Amino acid sequence: MNMADQPQQPGDKPGSVRRVVIAGGGTAGWMVAACLSKTMGKILDIKLIESDEIGTVGVGEATIPTLLTFHNLLDLNEREFMAATSATFKLGISFENWRNVNENYIHSFGLTGKDHWTAGFQHFWLKGRQRQLAGDYGDYCLELRAAQENRFAHLPRNGLNYAFHMDATRYAAYLRKFSEGYGVQRIEGKINAVNLDAASGHIQSLTLGSGDVIEGDLFIDCTGFRGLLIGEALKVPYEDWTHWLPCDSALAVQTASVGEAVPYTRSIAHDAGWQWQIPLQHRVGNGMVYCSRHMSDERAQELLMGKIQGEVLTKPRVLKFVPGQRKEVWRGNCVAIGLASGFIEPLESTSIHLIQRGTIRLMQMFPTAGIRQSDIDEYNQQAQAEIEHIRDFVVLHYHVTNRDDSAFWRECRAMSIPPSLQHRINLFRETGRVFRFQNELFAENSWIQVMLGQGITPQQHHQVADLMGDQELSGFLESIRGTVDRTVAQLPPHHAYVKQYCESTIK
Repeated sequence: MNMADQPQQPGDKPGSVRRVVIAGGGTAGWMVAACLSKTMGKILDIKLIESDEIGTVGVGEATIPTLLTFHNLLDLNEREFMAATSATFKLGISFENWRNVNENYIHSFGLTGKDHWTAGFQHFWLKGRQRQLAGDYGDYCLELRAAQENRFAHLPRNGLNYAFHMDATRYAAYLRKFSEGYGVQRIEGKINAVNLDAASGHIQSLTLGSGDVIEGDLFIDCTGFRGLLIGEALKVPYEDWTHWLPCDSALAVQTASVGEAVPYTRSIAHDAGWQWQIPLQHRVGNGMVYCSRHMSDERAQELLMGKIQGEVLTKPRVLKFVPGQRKEVWRGNCVAIGLASGFIEPLESTSIHLIQRGTIRLMQMFPTAGIRQSDIDEYNQQAQAEIEHIRDFVVLHYHVTNRDDSAFWRECRAMSIPPSLQHRINLFRETGRVFRFQNELFAENSWIQVMLGQGITPQQHHQVADLMGDQELSGFLESIRGTVDRTVAQLPPHHAYVKQYCESTIK
């Protein structure tokens, strides 16, 4: 029975939130629907409106390890999910030509080395490099070395940190089936009007092209870049970050696989942006991210089509976007999640993570007894801090570079950056130190890997590393590297592990 047709529940108060309307499907809509229905489906009436005629962006196909937490909350079967979405494992991102042409590094998941309570491992590594006792920083990271060797396996006690490459369209379909099993009602149709309550300014209902009117207590805007509810109806302004993130266009195309899938995403910088390669079991996702001031759509397509391998499975399509965030992602009785709330280009695979965090944050602050401004303010503050930390991390890749071979890269090197990012760069360059805010996505190891990879060498290290003699320091470093090497050698090839663990059901 639909709760919309039920009388008010005993104990409900005027203003209680029972009817939730999700506007839009795709990855964002169905992730919200899955989480809400699994945890609160018994007390909520959840409707999701989407139209088969409206396409989804569907290119958020590389993820980060936080998605495992989301799947654990839903009690999803990993093998089943991976087979249904043609997924492969991901251990990190290979950044090629970012520091300079023909110079590459990997930003991997997991930890590097062993920290001391006074100082991070990077200080001991820096001292080892100074004494010619240390190898590359990545030699002391299991996930990075496994990625380099194209190996993977599940290890005891979550010993190998990983995420997934997956078919985003099939992921949405998988979560739709899951959500409908917990009572979510999908309504086919286009939203023609957003009807506001004159007194409160809240959304009262949505009118569909069919003439049906869908009422609700809480509306979730998952309508993509358009932001039909939060932007067009409620007039929440959008903060443009193009001056820090100059890429505003993307071109996506899918190709058939011609080789074994590697356990990492490839990010290959070009004259005015970068190219992605995301290997699934049955195909490869390819794309170009570029700045339209420096590269035309036609040139981007010519460049991309000249660099891909395998049979082209889809027609190349251009996506236009404005990097930035909504000034408020929750206003009144509307919460924007996904692209409607803001967008950071897919360089560090954070789009699905932001959907997940927005959904979990909503669950933690769910206004069952009524919408309160204090909840709205806290939600917005947390969402803003989170996306700004991610913004800084992505800007780092563009700004700290030795490339000066094109106008685009020269602009990136010369641009002003957020003071918050400038402080992190100065701190690491001058002292070798990094820090992490509470609940910030990227850990210290991520900042270290990317800052070293982009060309920053700290001017000093913590003095605690000086207390170790050559023999002790060499033994410390070699014990870590030896453990990493032995573990990697025992891992099976990634493609073989995927085949026996979760061979795709997609034919």
